[in-house]
Amino acid sequence: MERKDFETWLDNISVTFLSLTDLQKNETLDHLISLSGAVQLRHLSNNLETLLKRDFLKLLPLELSFYLLKWLDPQALLTCCLVSKQWNKVISACTEVWQTACKNLGWQIDDSVQDALHWKKVYLKAILRMKQLEDHEAFETSSLIGHSARVYALYYKDGLLCTVFSVDYNDELDILVSGSADFTVKVWALSAGTCLNTLTGHTEWVTKVVLQKCKVKSLLHSPGDYILLSADKYEIKFREINCKCLKTLSVSEDRSICLQPRLHFDGKYIVCSSALGLYQWDFASYDILRVIKIPEIANLALLGFGDVFALLFDNRYLYIMDLRTESLISRWPLPEYRKSKRGSSFLAGEASWLNGLDGHNDTGLVFATSMPDHSIHLVLWKEHG
Repeated sequence: MERKDFETWLDNISVTFLSLTDLQKNETLDHLISLSGAVQLRHLSNNLETLLKRDFLKLLPLELSFYLLKWLDPQALLTCCLVSKQWNKVISACTEVWQTACKNLGWQIDDSVQDALHWKKVYLKAILRMKQLEDHEAFETSSLIGHSARVYALYYKDGLLCTVFSVDYNDELDILVSGSADFTVKVWALSAGTCLNTLTGHTEWVTKVVLQKCKVKSLLHSPGDYILLSADKYEIKFREINCKCLKTLSVSEDRSICLQPRLHFDGKYIVCSSALGLYQWDFASYDILRVIKIPEIANLALLGFGDVFALLFDNRYLYIMDLRTESLISRWPLPEYRKSKRGSSFLAGEASWLNGLDGHNDTGLVFATSMPDHSIHLVLWKEHG
């Protein structure tokens, strides 16, 4: 058939085809396919794939693609990255998606970093660390030896582990404070080594002292004021740096409930554990904000408390709690040891990760306790795999 005649025939056929019903069109196509040879079928196969499988990420504006991607969970996005180089490029460039995914894992986010590929890598690193926590494989152990007698007190600050009783210090104020078994708190001149004051008021061993700058305002203190905290078996006392007592907190007025010998104070919140659970107070109002109860495990002691995670332990395990869900997400076995009633023979190490992991703060010391053989047992973060 000549080209001109063919075009005329094709136009007539097209007009007729468009006038058919859908069922008639399908029958017509089936008949034409049955008459086709290998060349025609191959032609159909190649062209149908292009017509039916439209790459919407390639065709849509980038802003609209990002909007659609926000509805997918991170694991689905990682699978989508395998579709093609174009999909991987678009998905990897969606900064907000990967930042949100990191935040949902309890990861600290620096919003000033807008490199999308950076946040995808951070997410992959976060997934690995969280999987290690869930599988109880995030830590490793070590020991320090060299003491000739049992170590009864440990203290950790600024990367240094010391074998002393409950103390805290501030270089700016040139002050060191110490708690004692004689129910007193002593204030020392750090540089001179002389005792400036002896504070009374406790009726039990002082198991914890903290010297911390206040971060909230109330009728009793202002932001920037230094606060001296001291705790015993039943009470937590707050003093100004001039030693005036501002407030005394307790869980029960009749002293029927004991406080565990560790607590947290960051200038905004006070947290302590008891047989009833974790108590969190607001330092501005001294009101109890919440009580976190863990019915499946009794007598958990508090080691550290942050915005995202809490570090707890009992006689058998070290635990990590996700404070957003108030659930235990990881544990690590501890060796047989005698837990000191005054809480001086065990402590937490680096604590910045409790406010959210960031890929850099999950290193170094997690927990330390003294052992009957005079050694010090250490729990450390494993390096990223």
